[in-house]
Amino acid sequence: MSLFKVANVVGLLQVFVAFAMLLTGLVALPFGDGDAGGIFLSALVTAVFGITVYLATRFDEDVTTREGFAIVATAWAATAFFGGLPYLLTGVTTSPVAAVFEAMSGFTTTGATIFADVEALPHGVLFWRSMTHWIGGMGIIVLVIAVLPYLGVGGMQLFRAEVPGPTHERLRPRITQTAKLLWLVYFGLTALLTLLYGLGGMSPFEAVNHSFSTMATGGFSTRNTSMMDMSGFIQWVTILFMFLAGVNYTLHFRAATGRMVYLRDEEWRFYAMVILLAALAIAGVNFVADPAPEVERTIRHAIFQTLSIVTTTGYVSADYEQWVPGAKLVLFALFFVGGMAGSTAGGIKTMRVMLLLKQTGNEIRKHLHPRAILMTRIGGKPVKDDVGARVVGFVMLYLLICLAGAITLAMLGLDILTAIGGSIATVGNVGPAFAELGPTDNYGWLGWPELGLMTFLMLVGRLEIFTVLILFHPDLWRSRRAFHR
Repeated sequence: MSLFKVANVVGLLQVFVAFAMLLTGLVALPFGDGDAGGIFLSALVTAVFGITVYLATRFDEDVTTREGFAIVATAWAATAFFGGLPYLLTGVTTSPVAAVFEAMSGFTTTGATIFADVEALPHGVLFWRSMTHWIGGMGIIVLVIAVLPYLGVGGMQLFRAEVPGPTHERLRPRITQTAKLLWLVYFGLTALLTLLYGLGGMSPFEAVNHSFSTMATGGFSTRNTSMMDMSGFIQWVTILFMFLAGVNYTLHFRAATGRMVYLRDEEWRFYAMVILLAALAIAGVNFVADPAPEVERTIRHAIFQTLSIVTTTGYVSADYEQWVPGAKLVLFALFFVGGMAGSTAGGIKTMRVMLLLKQTGNEIRKHLHPRAILMTRIGGKPVKDDVGARVVGFVMLYLLICLAGAITLAMLGLDILTAIGGSIATVGNVGPAFAELGPTDNYGWLGWPELGLMTFLMLVGRLEIFTVLILFHPDLWRSRRAFHR
């Protein structure tokens, strides 16, 4: 393990973060809220650290698999640390743990916030919150790979450790080209959404902030009520783009080049079916419970909240805590699903859920036909046994971490429903949960132990568990042979 390589990429990444802070400071200047100075100072501190570390640890070798794991996990942790500086140096919070929590929530696109009154925040801080979403949405490591050709050979190791999902399809032979194409699609969708938000009546500042948050499936808003007070047009536009943000970006790229392959993709069909069935179930029980329902409004909120939870965006169009238990139970189940592999969404991912359901069906058929030879297929192609085993292992570990997080939060004093919801919402990068962490609440009332634990859970969930937990395995630091492939 070369710690020089880890430090080098971490240092370079902080240069990009400092540049993003500089842009944020320039945005803050015209508003005159007094936060630009703190943001510029944050950019200076971050840039000095990043440039110094980068120049002191230059290397010309390839990045190995185990170094890729270490680089990605360390880079995300360091970025959250420096990303918390604008909150501290502008004075919007005095707690370092809370500042890092907010930054980690932004970069991991969780959308859980410590701020009770978002509208009281200065414009620069609001923009920085949204900027952390947008940078983290496509992946800060993918950004580095896209810009740095010298990581082209070993960049796949970082890409595999960073991109969420059980598969990592490459659009071009070189991973740098793939990363650039993904960012191009991401930027194009963000620009289109910004335009539509502007047509819907949002100010340019609000439109940019919400487009950053929506495409990253993040959930930070410039309003205390999230999307509750937005027009029906804006909510429908958000519904469309939350759906698109939860789709594998490979499919978006193919569509942009004239190949509409959405309907031919089995995971896309499963993803759409889950959303449709969940929205119908929620709308149905809400129609029954409401003596005088508004049809369009009820359907819109059902689809909106279904997509918000499935894609782990975390926006709120209605206080779902006031819905009937059946609707809330459907939403609770959706907390575990997530978007498609290769999307900006969190959660378990629909690919894994679909694979587990298929394997379960095969096991049932094997009991009926013991001599039958059955293979699990995705998109008509057989799934290797080792892939199925890894998916089962991932899901079990995911659920165990959610359970361990909930138990720890309960031991720290949270009630059971709040602890369970908070753990699942942070591991799944969803944001709002239930009880005291519901859609109209925030995380600012929690103490530093709870915030510290949830910061770690957000990182574990964003990096798909193994990338973080493997750092605690002694073999990573002892054996070189096991990780050189």
